[in-house]
Amino acid sequence: MDEKEIQEKIDQAIKQYGYNIYDLNEYDYYLPEELIAQTPAEKRDHSRMLVLDKKTKTYEDKHFYDIVNYLKKGDVLVRNNTKVIPARLFGVKEDTHAHVEVLLLNQDKTQKDVWETLCGNARVIKEGTKIVFGNGELKATCLKVLDEGLRILKLEYQGIFYEVLDKLGKMPLPPYIKNQVGQNERYQTVYAKVEGSAAAPTAGFHFTEEINKQLIDKGVEILDVTLHVGLGTFRPVKESNILLHKMHSEYYQMSKEVADRLNLAKKEGRRIIAVGTTSVRTLETIYQQFNEFRATAGDTKLFIYPGFKFKAIDCLITNFHLPKSTLIMLVSAFVDRETILKCYKHAVEEKYRFFSFGDCMFIYDSSKN
Repeated sequence: MDEKEIQEKIDQAIKQYGYNIYDLNEYDYYLPEELIAQTPAEKRDHSRMLVLDKKTKTYEDKHFYDIVNYLKKGDVLVRNNTKVIPARLFGVKEDTHAHVEVLLLNQDKTQKDVWETLCGNARVIKEGTKIVFGNGELKATCLKVLDEGLRILKLEYQGIFYEVLDKLGKMPLPPYIKNQVGQNERYQTVYAKVEGSAAAPTAGFHFTEEINKQLIDKGVEILDVTLHVGLGTFRPVKESNILLHKMHSEYYQMSKEVADRLNLAKKEGRRIIAVGTTSVRTLETIYQQFNEFRATAGDTKLFIYPGFKFKAIDCLITNFHLPKSTLIMLVSAFVDRETILKCYKHAVEEKYRFFSFGDCMFIYDSSKN
């Protein structure tokens, strides 16, 4: 998009909305630090849930276990079954013993044991640099230097990779969570299955086996897709004009069985409910490309912000997101910015818990019930 196209979009937005929806500052809000959840809820399904009706712009305070009352027979619930790996590694340069922190992001699908990584103290990691982790159980060689601390590393180890990683790695918690979680499984969904994520799809934290059983008994269909969460979801937006923000790619996949069931639901006019923004991005990436759901896999850089036309989903379960993040832009696109910020203000006033370990929203459209 060149400067002329960008300016035309801004002019059109101001004419339509009365303000520039592409201004990063429009997605800011006040959040007291004490409302940033530092630990998981004692019981997953006892977290609070703000229920928002897109049509009437009205909302009510509930708890997540109430979700069973809002879903009905025939609804299709789509979850992201990615599993977080202990992707945060601490090592030293082999020659100088300078300390290095490495976050594993994306595994290369064509080369064995080659990873895209985000490195702390990245300036000391140049092409050919060798890094040692633990007592040498894991070693890495830098194959390529990329921008903003990104490096391509080739890993060497003996035995099974994920066993080595379990021994040496830490769970890659977001920077606003100050302490490591006591139990790694609390930074996983109960249905996490496919290893490879650098962060959890946190909207799924609220589900329990009991909630899943209640939904199935009610006639709700539960389907899984996979998107390995990486920088694309959490990278901060640095451009004041969000049209200039570049998303980082994240790997996704959908099976034929899931695609067929979703297409049937669409054909029959049944609601598709996405659990979390990563499920949204997977579903919309595929549907926007093919105008249907298909068995496919690949990398997505889909950036959803106001003006985006949703084709795949009808409802959304999502946590409360960071100010000025691509995630609050996605939710603003699904409803509208003014209503979302009004809901966030209410959540602050009612002392909801925010971000990864926090409370959630259920967004639906009563005209489609």
